[in-house]
Amino acid sequence: MKKFIIILCIFTSINVIAQSDSSNSVYYGRTTGKLPALSYGMGEDRLGGAKMGYIDSNVLLKIVDSVKDMYTVQLSKYHSALIEKTYVKPDSTSPIKKPYHLTGSFISKGDSLFDYVNIYLNEKLPYKSWMEISPSKIMVDIYGVQSNTNWVTQLSSLKEVKNVYYNQVEDDVVRVTIELKHAQHWGYSIFYTDKFLSVRIKRQPTKLDIRQMTIAIDAGHGGSNGGTSGIKLRASEKQQTLLFAKALEKSLKKLGVKKIIMTRKTDTTFDNKDRILWLQQQNPNLVISLHLNSSSKETIKGVSTYYKHIGFRPLTSSILKRMLELKLEEFGNIGHFNFALNAPTDFPNCLVEIAFLSNPEDEKRIVKPIFHTQVAGKIQLGIIDWLNSMKSL
Repeated sequence: MKKFIIILCIFTSINVIAQSDSSNSVYYGRTTGKLPALSYGMGEDRLGGAKMGYIDSNVLLKIVDSVKDMYTVQLSKYHSALIEKTYVKPDSTSPIKKPYHLTGSFISKGDSLFDYVNIYLNEKLPYKSWMEISPSKIMVDIYGVQSNTNWVTQLSSLKEVKNVYYNQVEDDVVRVTIELKHAQHWGYSIFYTDKFLSVRIKRQPTKLDIRQMTIAIDAGHGGSNGGTSGIKLRASEKQQTLLFAKALEKSLKKLGVKKIIMTRKTDTTFDNKDRILWLQQQNPNLVISLHLNSSSKETIKGVSTYYKHIGFRPLTSSILKRMLELKLEEFGNIGHFNFALNAPTDFPNCLVEIAFLSNPEDEKRIVKPIFHTQVAGKIQLGIIDWLNSMKSL
């Protein structure tokens, strides 16, 4: 009788576990919409949670949980991420999913404008990328995959890529390393083309001359997005950033820069994601985004520059150094910044928070036309310093 009770209890426990496991259904979806992004966790601030980075559309996602407006995605055995539900659509392919996927051959080559590293995959899988410096590298982790790569071809048409290799760093994670010839990162884009994950790498310009650069100037906010405002003079951020942008455009033109791109020239609404997509199409050499800061404390003041990717820090450092010549307080050079226009890896970018509208002294300077001209001159010199620093490397 006791043996029967023990056996019955064990059977009941196993049955409960089995029912619990069966209730945890797995849902497969694919990325969709404008610039879908994977996030590290549920943390939030005014700029949103910390993001792993943008990924291409139609990437296969294994969704294992749902929290508020986010899905939890199982990237690999030991890695997960979150993604907003609006950026996921149901997967219309076969419901039978493989336990793992395979890489195939790599081929690296160049055309007249870019270098490419093409990685064969039998499925569009999620990935993460980042930059490394000293020496300069592009790193790509591909999740849910095992290596079946038995050759990595590098053609002589490559101009910026020095070497390409990979490691199976986990049972289901392949890490691709792309070594670059120059110390400065000039940007890269990642996307799927048929059965290949393609990394398109920008080359360092032949002439490091500001007059030969295509420079994009972003006047922050605009239209329905007014930004912050001053506390004494009630200066409007969207209006003042446009004046600073026009002053920079004028200064660059006077210097002889022929290719200048303005994200806006009037008080118009331009969504940040649309700005990114538009800038990616324009393919500038660098992007300067102009903003004005604000704090709950009137005593906080000064200038700061921002970057997300470590490979773009030299540009932001050079501009901050020149801006400090205006006798502004230093608020700092800030990395890993989660601002939309710092997120793209496609081109070096620098967010300049020129000064604080919430500080009476800064605000008084912000509204003066002479200050617009001075700021434009210092940003221009910062870009030149950045370009000159590469000539000695």
